[in-house]
Amino acid sequence: MVNSQWSIVNSQRSVINSQWWIVGIKSCISNRKSQILTFCLLIGFTLHAQTDKQILSQSSMFGQKDSSQKTTVKPAKQVKDSIKIAKGDTAAIKAKPKHDPRIATRRSLYFPGLGQIYNREYWKLPLVYGAIAIPTYTYIFNDSYYKELRFAYEARYKAALPTGQGQDSTDYNTLDAIYKRVDAASIQSARNATRRNRDYSILWFFVVWGLNVADATVFGHLKNFDVSDDLTLNIKPTFNPTTRGPGVSLVVSYKTPVHKMSSVGK
Repeated sequence: MVNSQWSIVNSQRSVINSQWWIVGIKSCISNRKSQILTFCLLIGFTLHAQTDKQILSQSSMFGQKDSSQKTTVKPAKQVKDSIKIAKGDTAAIKAKPKHDPRIATRRSLYFPGLGQIYNREYWKLPLVYGAIAIPTYTYIFNDSYYKELRFAYEARYKAALPTGQGQDSTDYNTLDAIYKRVDAASIQSARNATRRNRDYSILWFFVVWGLNVADATVFGHLKNFDVSDDLTLNIKPTFNPTTRGPGVSLVVSYKTPVHKMSSVGK
């Protein structure tokens, strides 16, 4: 009887122990679940923080930082570009052709005023064409008047011939009244004077053309002459050892220009 009771007690203890084991296992499982859940939450927060960091890096605050970095780099690029442009400008200046006075001379020989245009002295064009126009107009006027006087003199001469010796009054009848009143000698004198004036007009035309060529040549040479502030003229007293007397000397000196450095990045 006692043994049966101890066996019942032992069986109850085993049941209780098994229940405790089940409770322990359940508690372990719940602890593992909480640990796994905590680990998953930590991973989720980490990923979310990285995503927020990327979004913030693309936002305005971080964008201003990047733009400031770009602005610090941009002037160096501008300096390089400006240096390239400066080199290109110096190459263009070196490649610029030199002013040749012979070209101005040839162009003035071809046509008046072209040499002044080549020298870029456009204000001289009215003077050149005005000077050329005066002998041109006098030549046209004197040539027309000379032909009229020559025709009148020939008509008077033919009409004054005796009959049978080539007398012809046809041209005489077409003359103006003024040529019929004056004598033939006066008409002849006026004809000769008009012809002389016409020839002088031709001469003056070529003289003015020559002056045009000379002007283009001289100022073409002076185009390359240095008239800047770098030239100085000094007047100082000297002693001439030959004559053993005082004198005055003129000294022309050339100052080397000093180029100021200018900021390139502006």
